[in-house]
Amino acid sequence: MLDKNILESLYGESEESFKRYNDLKEKFKTLYYHEDGEFFSSPGRTEIIGNHVDHNGGKVIGSSISMDTIAIAWPNNTDVIRIQSDGYREVVIDLKDLKQYKTGRGTTALTAGMCEATKVNHFVVRGFDACLTSNVISSAGVSSSASYAMIIMSIINYFFNGEKMTVSDYAKIGQYAENKYWFKASGMLDQMACAIGGPVLLDFKDPNDPKYEKLDFSFEEMGYQLFIINTGESHADLNAEYSSIPNEMKEAAKVLGVERLCDADLDALLEHLNEIENDRAKLRAIHFYKEVERVEAVERANLEKDYAKIIELIDESGRSSFEQLENCYCNTSPTEQKLALALALARNFIDKVHKGTCRVHGGGFKGTITCLIGLEHKDDFIAYMSKYFDPSYIYPMSIRKIGAIHI
Repeated sequence: MLDKNILESLYGESEESFKRYNDLKEKFKTLYYHEDGEFFSSPGRTEIIGNHVDHNGGKVIGSSISMDTIAIAWPNNTDVIRIQSDGYREVVIDLKDLKQYKTGRGTTALTAGMCEATKVNHFVVRGFDACLTSNVISSAGVSSSASYAMIIMSIINYFFNGEKMTVSDYAKIGQYAENKYWFKASGMLDQMACAIGGPVLLDFKDPNDPKYEKLDFSFEEMGYQLFIINTGESHADLNAEYSSIPNEMKEAAKVLGVERLCDADLDALLEHLNEIENDRAKLRAIHFYKEVERVEAVERANLEKDYAKIIELIDESGRSSFEQLENCYCNTSPTEQKLALALALARNFIDKVHKGTCRVHGGGFKGTITCLIGLEHKDDFIAYMSKYFDPSYIYPMSIRKIGAIHI
């Protein structure tokens, strides 16, 4: 029986959410004929500051958000996993032959990769049936794939591993699946932020054991409303663009005599800058070092409740992503710049009200932007941006304090 107190803590209400879970339960019974089932929830995530530094051992402040994926699941005593998500084909995984799913695309490949990684990391996975539904925006930068991955890990952990797996285990397994089965050179930011929950400082210097610290952090307390605006461009086909960032940063690191940029510093980069042939790699490496400095400065400013400084640093981070990281449009399609356009329009509004900032959200190139707007201006901001973007793509967002869980 669903505990409505837990639903209140997750969603701030229990009536609509109870119906959402109950409807999923009925679908599960109809599709897979299970009378029993356990519920799970995994949020999407937002990146507050620390754009594209996790894969080179940097620091990030991220948070789970109020959008989530929910699931009901039960073991089926076979070697087959069956997962039905609303709006998608059924995912069917034969645990005895995982290599067949190593295709570089799709949810089936991601799920199979996680199953293989679970075994590689000396945990257990067996067959189960599950039904999922999600309101995490797909292909738009709020980590719908990581939300999915972390709910699958929650299911595997609960049923087959006695809840002994850690969030670091979850993240390593999710990263393995993306690297080996999706062929995407991603880090562990998305998985960690979804799994841990709440605002969190993440340190990826040790790639096998990322460190994290929960933060007392609230945009509402600072006087700002967090918005995520979907520009309407899918980023599902951008693996090459995403992979170029960590690869070029590591290209620069190699010239410095290290594997990742975290093992050197900005002074070393500047000393050897002329030895790096790729100018974009130089810019992206400079972004890495300055961005990590900004993350550490936000941590200090948060302790001092220096909200103006936090907004200033987030603003600097956004400008660095545009000018140095170069992930606000694709060079392959220079006439398509909805993300850059959204930033320009948002800045026009912010310049008039003098309270807020905006930046690319997450991976970038296409997808979403983040806006922080003074609470007193939030309705006017929605009306203004609705002139240029579908109003249903403008999401006032709140930070969720709870990560991926069994309910």
